[in-house]
Amino acid sequence: MNDRLRSLQDLQTLHRELRIRQRADEERREREAAQARLREQEARIFELTVGPVVKLPEANRVLLSPGRPAPEPVQRLLDEQRAWKQALSDDFDVDSLLETDETLSFRRPEITQESVRKLRRGHWALQGQIDLHGLRRDQAREALGQFIHDSARRGLRCVRVVHGKGNGSPGREPVLKARVRRWLVQKEEVLAFVQARASDGGSGALMVLLNAT
Repeated sequence: MNDRLRSLQDLQTLHRELRIRQRADEERREREAAQARLREQEARIFELTVGPVVKLPEANRVLLSPGRPAPEPVQRLLDEQRAWKQALSDDFDVDSLLETDETLSFRRPEITQESVRKLRRGHWALQGQIDLHGLRRDQAREALGQFIHDSARRGLRCVRVVHGKGNGSPGREPVLKARVRRWLVQKEEVLAFVQARASDGGSGALMVLLNAT
């Protein structure tokens, strides 16, 4: 009798578990059906909003990736531009630009005669100088161009350029004197220049007024 009772209880337990599983499966199927209906409604709403949708064919499609632009040699261009600006010509006609005084001074149109007189009298303190003695023409031209460029960038206002009096040259003629004037006129940083006072080198040097940047 006891064995039959236990078997009956086990059978009832099994029936309860089966009903629980069946109910869980039914609830799961209902959720999935509800989600499917929702997706269908959303798709329908999208089609009504944008109109008929046609899927693109899979064939004959190429995915293009934008190529990297070619590198630009920025630094080289800047160096070339700088070298071009510093290039000085020996053939530049400077005579028409020099003031017709005994020292052949120079000033740009925006610089007044009073500024030239102040430069001649030593109004501006000397802030730097370059001595071109002993340099060949090409060396002197390059050194002068670099000196003027660097001085202006450093904010120097007044500098001295020593080109020599030519006492040691053949015929006692200064080799660089005329060329230095010609080179200075071509430098955009140079606003004016005059022959130095006797105490600053006299006819062997020039006092140069710079457009400090």
